[in-house]
Amino acid sequence: MPEPYHRVRVAEVIEETPDACSLVLELPAALGDRFAYQPGQFLTVRVPGADAAGVARCYSLSSSPHTDPAPKITVKRVLDGYVSNWICDHVAAGSELELMVPAGLFVPPDLDGDLLLLAGGSGITPVISIIKSALAQGRGHIALLYANRDEQSVIFAAELGRLTQQHPDRLRVTHWFDAVQGPPTAAALEPLLRPYAGRDAFACGPEPYLAVACRALRRVGVPAARIHVERFQSGAETDAAPAGPHPDDERIAMAEVELNGQTHRLPWPARTRLLDLLIAGGLNPPYSCRQGTCGACACRVVRGEVELLHNEVLEEEDFAEGYTLACQALPRTDEVGISYS
Repeated sequence: MPEPYHRVRVAEVIEETPDACSLVLELPAALGDRFAYQPGQFLTVRVPGADAAGVARCYSLSSSPHTDPAPKITVKRVLDGYVSNWICDHVAAGSELELMVPAGLFVPPDLDGDLLLLAGGSGITPVISIIKSALAQGRGHIALLYANRDEQSVIFAAELGRLTQQHPDRLRVTHWFDAVQGPPTAAALEPLLRPYAGRDAFACGPEPYLAVACRALRRVGVPAARIHVERFQSGAETDAAPAGPHPDDERIAMAEVELNGQTHRLPWPARTRLLDLLIAGGLNPPYSCRQGTCGACACRVVRGEVELLHNEVLEEEDFAEGYTLACQALPRTDEVGISYS
């Protein structure tokens, strides 16, 4: 069963940029242990929706458990994004949010190691948690490549500048601005990444940025096992996904999805998870952890086949009935029928 939601008060709202804000949380003592987190993890937030179940999205913790007195999540407005806009428009100091406990695997196994970090837009949120934690608790060197539309779009600009001044020998930040340099390409990123190809790489941001970043990382020789990815779709974060080359990377399947009494047909890229596809398509499927550990996103495959990347909840009898996890499902056949009924 999914972890229950807990009501948590917002102590402060910080405007980071014109379209992004951070929410500092005031945890009651009784929840302190439950909300202990690791750098790079996220919280699932549920806000009021059209029905009693509400609408849930995941937002990364931009605070560090080693340097910040209170946990903090950062939310960037997404065009037509219901939850992000609801939070930015309605949440103020004193508001209460419904939250699940921290989750996510986008976490360095060792804060002492040298790190190569790549962030696009609001993908900086889990990355800055990793940076602050590694600088405070580790001994390694950190290189960050941070891509944004322009200088005004940089979230945590002042904090990154302060950290760079405090740790000039350990932290190197390189900014990429689309308005100046054009959208990043693998060829353009390659020389910026090559000096750090021997490090573990952590990349977070929108899918177009990640596709380019992962291609550049592979071109400079970073092994797939050392590339860790956190994907954002429609303002929501997902967990780590394989980033290595795959023979079917360019294949496009067709998904026919029955959801809430309606049938939708969507082109399904071979390396896109079903849940990300549905959210990007403007649908509102059920989900919670996005890690393959809770079962909230379970649906049935009624035609075709899928590949399940990770599973800690479904058993053999579930597979026999056609169940899969949308957050971990990739298409294996050209046509896949999915039912949520």
